[in-house]
Amino acid sequence: MAKTIVVKQIGSPIRRPAIQRETLKGLGLNKMNRTRELEDTPAVRGMVNKISHLVTIIEEKN
Repeated sequence: MAKTIVVKQIGSPIRRPAIQRETLKGLGLNKMNRTRELEDTPAVRGMVNKISHLVTIIEEKN
């Protein structure tokens, strides 16, 4: 079974650069306090790190 992470959006994309809004959409987030369970891959980790001020990792599952 693949490792997954649960990501929650804590910041608004309003008045943010377009690339940050697109990164949120790429993670499947677009509204405040939404959560998504995503596969823990280097690509997903990179996206989360890029917008770390807008999202938080709630939990990591094995």
